[in-house]
Amino acid sequence: MRPSRVLAPAALAGALVASPAFAADVYGVWSTQAKTAHVEIYRCPDPGRGPVCGRVVRLLAPKGADGRPVKPEEAVDHRNADPALRTRKVLQMVFLYDFKPSSTPDSFEDGVIYSAEDGKTYKANLSLQADGTLRLRGYVGMPILGKTQIWTRVK
Repeated sequence: MRPSRVLAPAALAGALVASPAFAADVYGVWSTQAKTAHVEIYRCPDPGRGPVCGRVVRLLAPKGADGRPVKPEEAVDHRNADPALRTRKVLQMVFLYDFKPSSTPDSFEDGVIYSAEDGKTYKANLSLQADGTLRLRGYVGMPILGKTQIWTRVK
């Protein structure tokens, strides 16, 4: 077999793996397990906040403090424990930060997640799963005392 025939398929396979369209990492837009929001996981602009941050980029059928539907751009953080933050907009709100890389690729631990659903802040871990989903575990104290959500990538 001539070398060019061996190199061509290998080069094509290498290009496919390196292509952003085929890259698998935690960064991108994800749909929450409850399908109530789309979240963008991105590289934190402030290195002191860790390599991974997350913000709400889309709300699906949000409700106000009275339980009635509101426009996504009008949804506010009405359950926040801090009264001064109860009027901040949920869209573009950064609620994931301070993660540290773990020993496993595309896995981060000891981060923080704020839940607008109950107005509380939790410790969190997140990791890309073999099937392409994102596993997010929020907890109090130890990771065994918490809740796991599986998010799917928005295409």
